[in-house]
Amino acid sequence: MAYVNTKEILEKASQEFYAVPALNINNLEFLQVIIEAGLEERAPVIIETSEGAIKYAGNGNILRGAKLFVDMVRAYADTIDIPVALHLDHGKHFEFIMAAIKAGYSSVMIDASEYPFEENLKITKKIVEIAHSVGVSVEAELGRLVGIEDNVIVEEHEAALVDPDEAAEFVEKTGVDFLAPAIGTSHGAFKFKGAAKLDFDRLKKVKNLTNKPLVLHGASSVPQEIVKLAEEYGANFKGAKGVPSEILKEAVRYGINKVNTDTDLRMAFVAGLREFLAGNPAEFDPRKYFKTSKEYVKKVIKDRMRLLDCANKA
Repeated sequence: MAYVNTKEILEKASQEFYAVPALNINNLEFLQVIIEAGLEERAPVIIETSEGAIKYAGNGNILRGAKLFVDMVRAYADTIDIPVALHLDHGKHFEFIMAAIKAGYSSVMIDASEYPFEENLKITKKIVEIAHSVGVSVEAELGRLVGIEDNVIVEEHEAALVDPDEAAEFVEKTGVDFLAPAIGTSHGAFKFKGAAKLDFDRLKKVKNLTNKPLVLHGASSVPQEIVKLAEEYGANFKGAKGVPSEILKEAVRYGINKVNTDTDLRMAFVAGLREFLAGNPAEFDPRKYFKTSKEYVKKVIKDRMRLLDCANKA
């Protein structure tokens, strides 16, 4: 299996009606537990990095950061027997997308969703041509999500849900491999003011018209047990609210095949780190600081793999 094209993982998921969590990483510890969870659940693995993570890993050098992530992921992927892919999440800047492609990412996302439809189509088509020439698959987005995308605020008045007919035209003209349609989710830990509600009728139309693997952004569930635990040790996550599990399962039923997950992992990591440091004030080995964090993050990942029905699919 080893290191594979993301398209390979998602086309199988689309054909067999399940979804795969796409899990954001910033450091080695996240990668370790993602791989462990995938092996224990026998699930395909999609690892994601943001542009910010690439810059962070390279200490400001974009290509160095992208290569570092590829080298780390491949070092694990090439020694195990489940499929592993590496994806650039929310690629908005040409230099980051090109760095990811050059470094050897399995896929990249071109997020030109803030532009008018025709401009989004034009930009996406150009990236698809470049990426496909070297065997890299491409994700794009239609519509806008409320919240924060790598520290860029997307205001509510900018948000717009995807038009299914435009989605069909967009997929046909760009040749994109998988699509993220805006159907009502939002980024960050504070997703909904009231009850969570997604536009499933719109989702079903997009799936029927495009027949492509579809992606759900802003899909973290913000487990309340994690919130409570973190707050016991000093965190302030009051008001944090995610997408309930039953809604995620319904989204998968109607065509979602990739479910982006970042906030849940961060919150679990912080909860574990706070707990460990509070209980071990004399410890000064930084490697041990992450022991509890990794346990909590792995549990979140395994729960999500089971929820999305990708366990035992590798």
